[in-house]
Amino acid sequence: MARRGGWIAASVLAVSAASIALGRLKPAVPEVEWSTVWPDTVKRGPMVRQVRGIGALVAEETVIISAVTDGRVERILIRPGTKVNADSVIVILSNPELDQLTLDAGFQVRMAEARITDLNVRLRSETLTYRAELARVEADYAQAKLRLDRDETLFRESLIIELNYKLVKATAEELWRRVLIERERLDIRAESVEAQIAVQRSEIDKLKALHQLKLSQVEALRVRAGVEGVLQDLPVQVGQKLAAGSIIAKVAQPTRLRAELRIPETQVKDIVIGHSAEIDTRNGVIPGSVVRIDPAAREGTVTVDVRLEGALPAGARPDLSVDGMIVVERLSDVVYVGRPASSHPGGVVSLFRIDPDLKGAQRVRVHVGKTSVNMIEVRDGLRVGDQVVLSDLSAWDGHDRIAFK
Repeated sequence: MARRGGWIAASVLAVSAASIALGRLKPAVPEVEWSTVWPDTVKRGPMVRQVRGIGALVAEETVIISAVTDGRVERILIRPGTKVNADSVIVILSNPELDQLTLDAGFQVRMAEARITDLNVRLRSETLTYRAELARVEADYAQAKLRLDRDETLFRESLIIELNYKLVKATAEELWRRVLIERERLDIRAESVEAQIAVQRSEIDKLKALHQLKLSQVEALRVRAGVEGVLQDLPVQVGQKLAAGSIIAKVAQPTRLRAELRIPETQVKDIVIGHSAEIDTRNGVIPGSVVRIDPAAREGTVTVDVRLEGALPAGARPDLSVDGMIVVERLSDVVYVGRPASSHPGGVVSLFRIDPDLKGAQRVRVHVGKTSVNMIEVRDGLRVGDQVVLSDLSAWDGHDRIAFK
């Protein structure tokens, strides 16, 4: 019985000792496939700080075509993406009321022209009456002047009395004054005729201008591009009723494009107008420079305009999605390495430094200086020549060391 108790006590002591030993063992080092690791080497030298943004190409000049008058969309002749010239008819509108107003305006012009013809006839007739009266008065004066000349001779020879001579002279003088008055009336009449004709012509000009306006509005129902380019947008449908001023289409000139990049508002503070940039269209890279920075942020980003300064690659067109890199600073002599995930300027990032024998890696804390799109400045924690793992190893956050297999 005593022997059995001894065995039990020995077993308990053995189990306790094993438990303590197991508790003191370090957790096993996890193994990672080397082929899944993205390594990089710490270097020293110049580093270019860049800010990345995505966006699209937009036309430098976009012509917005709006409805000149109310109308209903009857036909759509050209769809977005089609090249157009100035005379290309994009949409045909209809407006029966405008057609009727144009017809009425034409009739009013013809009626006004008929009125001025009638006025001319009446004024010429009245002018002839004035001339006839002047001719009659001039004839009377001529006869009175002859009698005056005759009686003046007789009076000098004392063949008639003075009273008769004075009566004839007074009659002649009165007729001369009437001649002068009739001549003045005829001159005034001529001015009056010109004024009346001018008023009527002005009325005709006004009616013609109104008619021409209606004709131009009717012509504008055939909506034309107005410029050479590419039809970019057509936000109308057949049967849709449009009010005057409604946007019908947008025409862009594809040979003059700029890039609009959306930059995170936390990074845009380093960008200034004039910074150089590269725009990747997926079919070529175009150099450019920053020309505008939007003062307002929208949904966490700020729009930055980049003027393109190189030849456009094939396929470049408005609304084409692009990537952009803007150079904000060139550092001449710094220690740098590829940028790992979740790193930010002035922060601390945890990286695995690869052993020289490439069999494992040890976790180290790296103090980050300035950052770029693909690189970070190393302030502390790594030396030139060290190799680190840049790929995401967040699955091993609880381990300070990993092994490669």
